[in-house]
Amino acid sequence: MDAIDDEIIRELTADARLPYRELGARVGLSANAAAARVRRLLSSGVIRGFTVASAPQAGRGRPPGLEVFIEVRLAPDATNEGFTAALLQPPGFPQLLDAVHVTGSYDYLLHAVVPDPPALDALVRRLKREAGVAQTFTRLALRGT
Repeated sequence: MDAIDDEIIRELTADARLPYRELGARVGLSANAAAARVRRLLSSGVIRGFTVASAPQAGRGRPPGLEVFIEVRLAPDATNEGFTAALLQPPGFPQLLDAVHVTGSYDYLLHAVVPDPPALDALVRRLKREAGVAQTFTRLALRGT
């Protein structure tokens, strides 16, 4: 690492989408030399990746629709393995963002986004019909932080 590498990291931290031509001009290198340095910084692990930061008013990258949390209690004859397999089998449950096995009176906490209440109803009915779910308790997210 030298002073130019430090400058490259500062510039990319401010704007990770900076074209190599512009990056090179800012740090006194050609576009090809800047690209080679970025590749070296990536391969050595100094730069671990590039991310996107969204504005708070954009919903922090949340998809549009109703954001819901569904607590799920499995039927007595259902297994955790069977439940997770049902979630993953095609066509799957594309509305689900996450499924977490939890402690307490319910077995799983599901995080999902659905377009509207009828779609939520269809999701819950399908979970009961195809995934061994006996009981659900659903909460709507009113706003995120």
